Amino acid sequence: MSDFDATAYLPDDLLERIRSRAAAVDAENRFPDEDLAELRDAGYLSILVPTALGGAGLGLAEAAVLQQRLAGAAPATALAINMHLVWTGVAKVMSDRGIDDLRFVQTGAAAGEVFAFGISEAGNDLVLFGSDTTAVPAPDGSYTFTGTKIFTSLGPVWTQLGLHGLDSTDPAGPKMVYAFVPRTDAVGTRDDWDTIGMRGTQSRTTVLNGVVAPADRVVRRVDPGPVPDPIVFGIFSVFEVLLASVYTGVARRALDLAIAAATTRTSKKTGRPYSDDPDIRWRIAEMALAYDGLLPQVASIARDVDALVDHGALWFPKLSGLKHRAVVAAKQIVDEAMLVAGGSSYFIRTELSRLYRDVLAGMFHPSDPESAHATVAAAWLGPVSA
Repeated sequence: MSDFDATAYLPDDLLERIRSRAAAVDAENRFPDEDLAELRDAGYLSILVPTALGGAGLGLAEAAVLQQRLAGAAPATALAINMHLVWTGVAKVMSDRGIDDLRFVQTGAAAGEVFAFGISEAGNDLVLFGSDTTAVPAPDGSYTFTGTKIFTSLGPVWTQLGLHGLDSTDPAGPKMVYAFVPRTDAVGTRDDWDTIGMRGTQSRTTVLNGVVAPADRVVRRVDPGPVPDPIVFGIFSVFEVLLASVYTGVARRALDLAIAAATTRTSKKTGRPYSDDPDIRWRIAEMALAYDGLLPQVASIARDVDALVDHGALWFPKLSGLKHRAVVAAKQIVDEAMLVAGGSSYFIRTELSRLYRDVLAGMFHPSDPESAHATVAAAWLGPVSA
């Protein structure tokens, strides 16, 4: 990783153009179409696709670095692109383990397709382990999906939606079905994304009105509940690592803005820069200590996924813990940055005020704080006594 050149994939000039648009995207509550177009042209949608299939051939560890860099410029753009990268990452995780069921995702991403992540459902705290969406099989192997998905990032622009649903028709027992559907008239996208922050993700509600996944786009049928299936591991591992990366990038940007504020503001009381004030120095040191702890954690877990390391039952607490720590630290760092910058940061026109709102979204992504703590507690204490 030490010789990885992130600027080869996200050049400084591209990042600055993306950064320059972020405030308007947030204020206008719209999707960053220009960002997507430039990132697509730069080949960013296929960074995790093998070179033999037209991609950059990067691993999850390199993608994590790039997503930190992108999030420092525009958190909402990074989070939206994250959801596309999750599916290309899952395809990589599975192919690395000898399962080539998602090759069409890899070739599609290289050709410019945009894959959205249609898993979240209102009130469904089972997440990957259950679904309120019905999946009804047809004799030709296709499936018809009916239900409602929430927080579908890339809402206005995706071309393929990866989703799951529950097939209750199998006499052997219900099955979770993972498949991909195109954007057709059987899919409704509500224009309902009006949130505190991360407004550019346009993570709108998606209504499935009997949309059909062709047989060759039905990629996995697994038992409901926690199962050691490659698609479950792939989704969970890539999702958590890339989420942690986005919020680590937000943390770094907040730290940089705090340092800039401290070194440019002058105290009327002392006539000295705020960077000389012991309280300000302590706050920035606290921010830097928290940020420094994130980098090796993200890098280590991402490398382990790439290297096929077998952590067994400890994978889920490691991954949920990584995401939780990144979000908690990022929120702490942004809070401290606001105090260092002073009252001006409270104005909505400032970048810090946007980061302050954007970072709040981290608490709502799986694994949420309750789920992360329950997972880690079970790993260390075992299951709750009957």
